[in-house]
Amino acid sequence: MPRNFAIRLRCPRGDSDSWITVSNREESLEQILQQTWDFKCREHGLQKGIPQEVMEVAPLDDPRPSQNALPSLAVPFSAVPAKKVPRSSERASFRVPVVIYGFAGKGGAFHEDTETVIVNSSGALVTLNTKLALGDSAFLIHKSSRQEQEVRVVFIDAYSDRETRVGLAFKKPVSDFWKKSRKKPRVPKTLRVIVKGTDPNGNPFVQSAYTVDLSQDGARLDGVGFLTSPGQTIEVRRRWRKARFRVVWIGHVGTSESNQVGVFGLQSDKDIWRVELPKAGAVPPPKK
Repeated sequence: MPRNFAIRLRCPRGDSDSWITVSNREESLEQILQQTWDFKCREHGLQKGIPQEVMEVAPLDDPRPSQNALPSLAVPFSAVPAKKVPRSSERASFRVPVVIYGFAGKGGAFHEDTETVIVNSSGALVTLNTKLALGDSAFLIHKSSRQEQEVRVVFIDAYSDRETRVGLAFKKPVSDFWKKSRKKPRVPKTLRVIVKGTDPNGNPFVQSAYTVDLSQDGARLDGVGFLTSPGQTIEVRRRWRKARFRVVWIGHVGTSESNQVGVFGLQSDKDIWRVELPKAGAVPPPKK
């Protein structure tokens, strides 16, 4: 039976990777791995390469699966020749709140809160209302740790009339991305700040806000209503000290996190908080 594959190829003239999709192939995964494929590198044009990873993907016109069938997340296979091709990591049913944002073709910019269905070190399966296509690029933010990864769409399945199950692959496997603990511990702290930036219409704004919590690499702010999508750079001022931050997360409208944003510091040499913060891995002292 013909199968469809997403193939990751590395440019021989650099470190950049490209994904291609091939359809109606009779070969096995192992045979696909051993072949040389033509692809177009964004930096160096047409190239030939041997796959770094191969994923089997579902065709867009497949009939809708039965309700009892769990859509499977395509898992990358190693490009190292072997009798048995191992998985990059085991899949796990793990629900993690995430934000997916980017550009959806003619639909333009999008920003959607959702959660994972299945995860592994190479990506995740999520449910989206936004309509994406195979090969589209986007960004995924882990809402708990605030970590962010660029991802590519490698699997699409019509889950319902409005929702689509989408397989997202990282550029490279990240072994600890889905861990519950964050790299930099947060400390609840309320400080009044002034936020300066640009709204979605390109108009500059200045407004008062408050911190919800702080960490060594960023903060969560409350009361910021002018920002609608991650990726923007803002200036945060605490008294006479100020620094630039990048918005990496925005609270979903209609929830308790509405008007909240998560920001990541762009100037590590500037400490505008002047608050003692625990280092990564530090154990907070017991409460008295």
